[in-house]
Amino acid sequence: MIKLGYETNTWGGVVGHPAGVTSIKDSYYLANGSTEEALEDIGNLGYKGFEIFDGNLMDFANKQEEFETLLEKNNLEFIGVYSGANFIYPGILDEELYKIEEVVKLASELGGTYLVLGGGAIRSGGVVESDYKALGEGLDKAAEIADKYGMTAVYHPHLGTTCEGPEQLDKVMKNSEIKLCPDTAHLEAGGADPIKVIEKYIDRIVYIHFKDLKDGEFVPLGEGTQDFSKMLKILNDANYEGWITIELDSHEDPKKGAKITKEYLAEELGLE
Repeated sequence: MIKLGYETNTWGGVVGHPAGVTSIKDSYYLANGSTEEALEDIGNLGYKGFEIFDGNLMDFANKQEEFETLLEKNNLEFIGVYSGANFIYPGILDEELYKIEEVVKLASELGGTYLVLGGGAIRSGGVVESDYKALGEGLDKAAEIADKYGMTAVYHPHLGTTCEGPEQLDKVMKNSEIKLCPDTAHLEAGGADPIKVIEKYIDRIVYIHFKDLKDGEFVPLGEGTQDFSKMLKILNDANYEGWITIELDSHEDPKKGAKITKEYLAEELGLE
């Protein structure tokens, strides 16, 4: 059975941890809002689980009981944590993997299933072919760390990284054994057809992000141009029984955006 989750980053929007400017080991993603409010809204709307940025998760490094209480209070499962790295610079890779391992340790203790990874970096002079090999090797090392702690690493194509378009994704997948987490709107914005990507890589998809797109902007599901019914059919035909997590980087009213999406999922796709 497919279960529905939601990303907490809408509550506060996407920023970076300030310590990461000078310290690679502290270079976390961060949603600059209230995790407690996000989980309360997500739970009240009937979603079954959530994904969280690594920086927001690390806020609970010495407050595990508080995190577990939030899950119980809001009747939510902890799906996974989103992290990322440059991956292509040998001189800092050990520091990046140290950060990832710290995140995975905590996530595994708190019951998380997926380590969702973005990257790698785009050089000032642009991407070079060797970057795909370096990225693939870095992703495989991160996947080994996740496996060591009983989690599954997945790669998330993302605008502003080495992997934006379909040809780039093919190169990353060729150079790594990591599983894939398609983000449907990032794929379209990068020039890919998300339906074709899901069809092509269905055997490597263990987790997926649904996100809608309209005129280059991310919007609640149903307000954009994405054909989620076709995507869902491909997943169902492949007997996909994992999570679909909805991500919306920002919305003027995060709870309202999540509610619009929840109603669309129920009324148009038959997903509760």
